[in-house]
Amino acid sequence: MNPSEWFSEVSDVLWPGQCFSVKIKKVLHEERSKFQDIKVFESESHGTVLVLDGIIQCTERDEFAYQEMISFLPLCCHPSPKKVLIVGGGDGGVAREVVKHPLVEEVHQVEIDDRVVELSKKYLPFMACGFESPKLKLTIGDGFEYMKQREGEFDVIITDSSDPIGPAASLFQESYFGLAKRALKPNGIICSQGGTFWIDQKHVRETLDHCRKHFPVVGYGVANVPSYPSGQIGFFIASTNDQTKLSEPATTFTDKEVDEMKLRYYTTEIHRTAFTLPRYAAKYLYDEK
Repeated sequence: MNPSEWFSEVSDVLWPGQCFSVKIKKVLHEERSKFQDIKVFESESHGTVLVLDGIIQCTERDEFAYQEMISFLPLCCHPSPKKVLIVGGGDGGVAREVVKHPLVEEVHQVEIDDRVVELSKKYLPFMACGFESPKLKLTIGDGFEYMKQREGEFDVIITDSSDPIGPAASLFQESYFGLAKRALKPNGIICSQGGTFWIDQKHVRETLDHCRKHFPVVGYGVANVPSYPSGQIGFFIASTNDQTKLSEPATTFTDKEVDEMKLRYYTTEIHRTAFTLPRYAAKYLYDEK
């Protein structure tokens, strides 16, 4: 990458025939870690941008929409989310949001790539500030192996992964959802990054089906994030409690409480509408095959 050039997010596997581009203002860092290619640059329009293996993970301009929704959707679906596990999320954004929830007492995070954490602390401090909370304990390691050693420990598990290629591919498989279920306490909730039905309905439906094999209540919520492919991203959310109604939050917030937590996207009203999908998507994802 060179200053004054454009970064284009090209993937013939994930979104063939299209790409999202931003103009580079200044290259901040480039390296190859043990797990992936990492790039950080300052853009003309979206502030600081983090790129892993050629795919944008977050931009300073709109990251809050993703971080708040992947965090507060599951947290507010649970009546008492005291103990939370974050798998991935090396930029610190999800941790930043999870610790805001008034009922959360402790947060455990496992991230495989320590370089993402260190570079985020240096170049993305507005996100990496999440690592500073006394509620948080960070472990550098493999999320699969971490959960194998923890049965019935967590109220909520949030998987903040990159896309289903490379080191994150295993986080979208049926075996992962089974493992996550075993790591949950009774009435536990999981939430995972879920791609977008605008580009790959088949992947979204298949992952929902993997989840349905282990959880009685499974849903797909959405958020608008302009720098992600199609400008929208979804979240797989599931509960071990068959009475859970995902679209009706167990915890609600007033406008004053939302402002005190410095939330810019999530509200109780946004939560309720996040699960309302376009008719074609709802039919494809939920109708019996």
